[in-house]
Amino acid sequence: MDEAIFAEMERRKRIRRFTVLFILTLAILVIFFISMDTGYTKLSPSEVVKTLFGMGDEKQSLILFEFRLPRIIISILIGSGLAVSGCVLQGVTRNPLADPGILGITAGAGLLVVLFISFYPNSMDAPVLLLPFLALLGGGMAAALIYMLTYKKNEGLLPGRLLLNGIGVSAGISALMIVLMLKLNPRQFDFLAVWLAGSIWGTSWKHVLTLLPWILLLIPYVIYKSRSLDVLGFGDQLAAGLGMPVERERLKLLAAAVFLAAASVSVSGGIGFIGLIGPHMAKRLIGTGHKYLIPASALTGSLLLLAADTIGRTVLQPSEIHAGIVVAIIGAPYFLYLLSRSKA
Repeated sequence: MDEAIFAEMERRKRIRRFTVLFILTLAILVIFFISMDTGYTKLSPSEVVKTLFGMGDEKQSLILFEFRLPRIIISILIGSGLAVSGCVLQGVTRNPLADPGILGITAGAGLLVVLFISFYPNSMDAPVLLLPFLALLGGGMAAALIYMLTYKKNEGLLPGRLLLNGIGVSAGISALMIVLMLKLNPRQFDFLAVWLAGSIWGTSWKHVLTLLPWILLLIPYVIYKSRSLDVLGFGDQLAAGLGMPVERERLKLLAAAVFLAAASVSVSGGIGFIGLIGPHMAKRLIGTGHKYLIPASALTGSLLLLAADTIGRTVLQPSEIHAGIVVAIIGAPYFLYLLSRSKA
């Protein structure tokens, strides 16, 4: 009898989770079509549909296929990448405040881009494929530094120390970037100011193709490793007792999180809080099991960033609010709320 009740509870839990994932996907599709309709040049829903099926005029095709669609798709990819990265970091470190931006990964990625532009005046004309590798190297170095500062042999990763070290490293890197930016010419400075503010500046199909492989490879890999994330949540000693090679699995998952964040940041600039808010919203909707939490985080992050970018493009037309600023307006109060709960 107990087994039948347990099986029925699990069945209902699965149905609820799949329902949540379906609703999140539907919400993304709704905002997707709203975003195609909105902008400086208005396109009615009927014009969007006609243009999608090749029946629009040249101007409508240019607006939709060359400007709006790449930006919309990039917003979805970046949101999913940052949210899954945050979900993995929170799971590996057992720290609900872990986030690529707060832990300094975003700042490290930005630092290498600033250094490259500072020392190579023609670097702004370099191939777009170079940016993810630069951001990846910078984010990886920042993550390695924070890991070395935080990890203790007999204690593992201490969540509180990780957060403090991440904030300290991020602050130091940000100060160094400001010093370097003072030596740039106006064109380079404007580019980096926009990049660091969190603008989705990569709005071409080249940027989509640059980012897409990282997302398609790493998110399925993280889902495949979801059981390892669940076991790491019990603590290092218990995970080792269950036969898991703790350090090896932790490093694999941390590398995947850094790769996802760095690749996303290379196209989006310094967008923060998606990696913090997305997993928490997903956890409230779907529970703690990473098998479902990771896909839910990806969808929640995509929904948040796509909505933020759409709002930023429409609120103050013809001017534009960077998506990173819109997300920060939402994310900063939420971070303070989580911090107060953590202290409690």
